[in-house]
This record gives sequence, structure tokens and C-alpha cells, in this order.
Amino acid sequence: MYSFIKKTLKSIISKQFLFKNELRFRCFYGILYSGKKHQCNICKKQLKAFVKLHNEDLLCPFCGSLSRNRRLWKLLNDDKVLKGNILHFSPSRNLYRTLKAKPEINYFSSDFENEFLADYRFDITNIRQNNETFDAIICYHILEHIIDDQKAMSEIYRVLKPNGKIYIQTPFKTGDIYENNKIITPEERLEHFGQEDHVRIYSVEGLTKRLEKASFKVEQKLFIEENEEDFYLGLKTSETVLIAKK
Repeated sequence: MYSFIKKTLKSIISKQFLFKNELRFRCFYGILYSGKKHQCNICKKQLKAFVKLHNEDLLCPFCGSLSRNRRLWKLLNDDKVLKGNILHFSPSRNLYRTLKAKPEINYFSSDFENEFLADYRFDITNIRQNNETFDAIICYHILEHIIDDQKAMSEIYRVLKPNGKIYIQTPFKTGDIYENNKIITPEERLEHFGQEDHVRIYSVEGLTKRLEKASFKVEQKLFIEENEEDFYLGLKTSETVLIAKK
């Protein structure tokens, strides 16, 4: 039902109008899911259930957050990094709105392809900011799109302050990183990498080694067993997040 409503609205209403009025549209639908069994930790709405998508992910009907958005939000708050200058590449709309509303941070949201809500258009391989500008960087589902990912890692290291952290997630596989620079068409990339604009599939160990080569210290956060809080917040397992520190 959710996918049908979303597809119908997108077919008759402009993207700009939908983005501007998204929370109003979601509020009407979200009322159907109001309850006490769960809570979205981003918009704070209590729910009887999350919307289960075709890929088994759990979506908040009020703000549109996915499980990975809520997990990230929990990590950022638990680590107390939401202060100073925050750089966020291609932010989800729910986190963009939440972070932009926080007066205690200077929020730099960036989308190079102009597909997301963002205030800047930084090229991750050539970030036009001074050295050691940012206290924390969010780089979720970005690096698998970047041909020269090692240059991107070098750039984010450069603009990150000493002791700053970068939160990184991509699709992961077991074994080695799979990439092939001869695979260039959207059709080939879909077949080999799972999405038309992906250029590789990382493994956790492979991405960790590349980040370490760029001088980061890397912590692997693996979430493999659901607990009561995960269930309450709609956090999915298994999930991996890399936290790289300068």
C-alpha cells in the first residue's frame, strides 16, 4: 500500500512540491500507524508498527526514516559528536531536516548530483573547504559511487579535524572488494554491482584497509543480534558501520 501511494503521488505531483510538503502528506498516512509498541528516534513519533518495505526494511511513516537512518542517528547521539561543524554527504531528508534544525551545530549538507535536499555541492574528491574544518563527517552510501575512492578518502581526511570522526556505510559483501574499471555502462553496473551508478562492492575488511591506507584509525561496528531497544526503534540486523577517526 505504501509503495502504491508513493508511486501515485510522484506521478501526479512535482518532486519539489512533494519535498516541500512531504511531512504534511506523511502525517495523514502516519496516523494509521500510531501506537505505543515502537518509536522513531528521529521524529519521536510512537507507532504500533513501522511500514515494512519490499526489501524487509522498516520505514517510519511520519518522517520516512529507514532503519539505517535511525541506527546512524543513535550512533551520532551516543558518541556525542553533534557539535561544531558537521559535513553530511547526500543526506536523507529526515536527517537533513533534523540536523539543519539544531542550532548548536554548523550543518554543511552536500549533494553533488542535485538529487537530495542539500545546501552545498561539494565534489568529494575535491572538497572546497580549508584543512581541518569539520568535527564530524557523515558519508553513508557514497563511496561505492566514487571512481577514485582513495582520492575521496584523502580529501575527507584533509578536511576532518584531529580526533574528528567520519561515519561510513556502503553495501558490503564477503571476501575481497569487487571492482572492474572496464564495467562502465549502467546495465553492466547493475548486473555486477547491484545498482546502475555503483562502481564497486566493498567488503568490510577491504574498505577498512583502504581507510587505514588514507591514515584513518577504523572501528568496525557490527550489529548482528537484535535487543529490546533495537526492536523498539525499528533497527535492523545484520548491519555494519565503520567509524574512522583522524
